[in-house]
Amino acid sequence: MTAAPVRVGTRASNLAQTQTATVVDALAATGLQVRTVPMTSDGDRTRASLASLGGTGVFAANLRRALLAGECDAVVHSLKDLPTTPHPGLRVAATPAREDPRDVLCARDRLTLATLPEGARVGTGSPRRAAQLRTRRPDLQVADIRGNVESRLGLVTAGELDAVVLAAAGLHRVGRAEAITEYLELADWPTAPGQGVLAVEVREEEDRVDLLAALEQVHDRSAWAAVTAERAVLAALEAGCAAPVAAHAVLGTPPAGSSPQSAGAAARAGRLSLHAAAYHPTQAQSLYADGTVSLDDGEPSQVATALGQRLAGELLEAGAGEWITPAR
Repeated sequence: MTAAPVRVGTRASNLAQTQTATVVDALAATGLQVRTVPMTSDGDRTRASLASLGGTGVFAANLRRALLAGECDAVVHSLKDLPTTPHPGLRVAATPAREDPRDVLCARDRLTLATLPEGARVGTGSPRRAAQLRTRRPDLQVADIRGNVESRLGLVTAGELDAVVLAAAGLHRVGRAEAITEYLELADWPTAPGQGVLAVEVREEEDRVDLLAALEQVHDRSAWAAVTAERAVLAALEAGCAAPVAAHAVLGTPPAGSSPQSAGAAARAGRLSLHAAAYHPTQAQSLYADGTVSLDDGEPSQVATALGQRLAGELLEAGAGEWITPAR
């Protein structure tokens, strides 16, 4: 008897469906029969600012309800949209290989962050990106925007904004990389924990052998180790995914700009390097912390989590806790 197709839930936006298609194709390549189930999230139904919505889980809630209700067998999220606290009855079963984690500027006339004129209007829906813009260019006017990739780019084309800041991964996935005028390098502009990584979530007690075997094949352990450390920073700071907090980890080599000592240590196999930052929500102030560990020192997820917690502690000791609104 032929097994029923695996139903994979996704948000209905073009970007979400394109991201999910990469997972569906990877699962199908293992021999699994798969079909997609699009649905609308609470975050897609409103144009209120991400900060006012609380950010945490606003794009994931409906997908998770459908998964628990048995309306689908797995769901695909952008990992940066997921709260750090596991959802009761669910678990992340796979994180495919990471796309480009950088943020990018999409500006009129091929301008860059350095060449934007004084007072230029730059749009973003992310409190973290807004804080970074104020830190790097306090003269800019930062506009709070919502909408899909095309509508945001359209604000620049129409002349309503001079530029927008978006994720490189999303633009690459929907085939709009030509709109990028500058890649913002991670050493100076770290991004949201989990950015560029997709997460496939299933029910905690899922026992469908063919699905679990296929997910094991698409899972990327390097991506998982990195995002475990990044999300540990967010969790330890008790910050939501909309907080002005950034973290980026790499396995094998440290982020560009790290000290020679860190670079030498991380070059050895099994080394995980993490760069974390917190930004003042309204002033041009920032705090940074860096660290490197060997994943051979224990169970990799535990070692990665401990690294993230340690750097979060350093940020808190430096005063970051006064800048961050607790996750809702």
